[in-house]
Amino acid sequence: MQQAQACANPFAMMLDPERILRAVEASERLNHLHSRICRPLDKAVSAPVASEAGAEFDRLLDGLPDDERA
Repeated sequence: MQQAQACANPFAMMLDPERILRAVEASERLNHLHSRICRPLDKAVSAPVASEAGAEFDRLLDGLPDDERA
């Protein structure tokens, strides 16, 4: 009964992390999960292309006083 209560209470499980790791490693359901490693930061980032509309907007903002920019 004590063991069943310890499994139902997540705070009690923190007292025995080795037991939890063993249970995770022995879990058939977890072993059948599909996994893959995604590394989006490994790809080179190309420089952004400035558009004519963006350049026009920048020129417009550059001509405004600081108190009118928002």
